[in-house]
Amino acid sequence: MGRRRGGIGIALVMGAVLVGASACGHGGSDQATGTDAKGSHKPSAGSSPSPTKPAGPPMLLETITPQSGTTVGVAMPISVVFSNPVAAKARATVEKHMKVSASQPVAGAWHWFGDKRADWRPKEYWPSGTTVKIDADLTGVGNGNGRYGVHGYTHTFKVGDDVRADVSVRGHTMKVTRNGHAVRTLSINAGSAQYPTWNGTMAVIDKQKKVHMTSCSVGISCQKGSANYYDLTLPWDVHLTQSGTYVHYSTGDPDPGSGSARGSHGCVHLSLSDAKWFYNQVKQGDPITITGSPRAKAPADNGYADFNLGWDQWLAGSASGEGTTATL
Repeated sequence: MGRRRGGIGIALVMGAVLVGASACGHGGSDQATGTDAKGSHKPSAGSSPSPTKPAGPPMLLETITPQSGTTVGVAMPISVVFSNPVAAKARATVEKHMKVSASQPVAGAWHWFGDKRADWRPKEYWPSGTTVKIDADLTGVGNGNGRYGVHGYTHTFKVGDDVRADVSVRGHTMKVTRNGHAVRTLSINAGSAQYPTWNGTMAVIDKQKKVHMTSCSVGISCQKGSANYYDLTLPWDVHLTQSGTYVHYSTGDPDPGSGSARGSHGCVHLSLSDAKWFYNQVKQGDPITITGSPRAKAPADNGYADFNLGWDQWLAGSASGEGTTATL
């Protein structure tokens, strides 16, 4: 079970707000919607537009994630969402004005998902303990569609412990490691044959102590009384995709593992005690890797599944190519 989000749930430029309605499961499509949560707070003003640039409406950022001051996992990308489309001809210039620095220099690149979202990820996972800064000095920079930046934006965050979870759908297990050391192996159930779980690596989007999950919100069933109908509020929910994949406890599958015949509607089920324990171990950006499902890998923009693209695929969506972070 789980819930589909109306948007990715990205941190606002001036705050962290996760919005949208929810449900676990297969969802209506194997493609992400490409939409992102719009915040209610306005970005703080930076410097004024340069008088040497052509006049035009402002180019603003909708969101930047991670939120400044946060500690995230090793698979967390920097994700920037623009309020208006950025033309292909302007993307290399825009990328060069979004400078990424790190206390431990790493190779990485920007990648565009459509014309409003650009993510920067390292070629490999971030080293644990790295401090990262993005300086989006966009004042006077054009988006190729007649808009020009009027603000500069700066976010600084830290990469915490290297916490990973590897889920085996066929083995009914989740192996959790911290900084390369095994911590626990948990019993799980994943999706059924009808509603299989996404394969691939998904960085944690967020987590909530309780989530209202409905089958109708992910297009499974809106008919009360049907076999696949559900409308439940369930605890200890770790959010993996915007199409509705969670790791969580389900009252309909209280004792998951190889001895249970139950399958989920696409989520990963843990027992109540294991779900609470796992919830307390993970943070935004920790990689959860699922293997053994008959379903394809989650699309890279279905949440923060950026590492589901190989490096060559990632660079194919970059306007300026691979680079190395500046040193903090």
